[in-house]
Amino acid sequence: MAWLITKYILTAGIVVLVSELAKRSDKLGGLVAALPLVTVLTLIWLYVEQQSQEKIANHAWYTFWYVVPTLPMFLAFPLMLPRWGFWPTLLGCIVLTMACFGLFALFVRRFGIELL
Repeated sequence: MAWLITKYILTAGIVVLVSELAKRSDKLGGLVAALPLVTVLTLIWLYVEQQSQEKIANHAWYTFWYVVPTLPMFLAFPLMLPRWGFWPTLLGCIVLTMACFGLFALFVRRFGIELL
């Protein structure tokens, strides 16, 4: 149980750190948010919890492919925000990301990569 609490505290601490940095500096907050900190922590947690190398490698592999269709959201969000406001923009970006993911999954299936 102590291990689970430690994982939660460290992982939550990363999110708080990023949001606090973003308040002080847009660029620094963006840089730290763009780092794959959650993925690195997840890889560490999987390793420490003695998951197989295959499981750890698969996590990294699929994370790469799942990140690609999220990228258009980061371009759309700043364009939509002044016109739509925060919540509609966030909802629109979620829908956009889901659509991009579906299309991307269909596209990479042609190359033998199964995301769905």
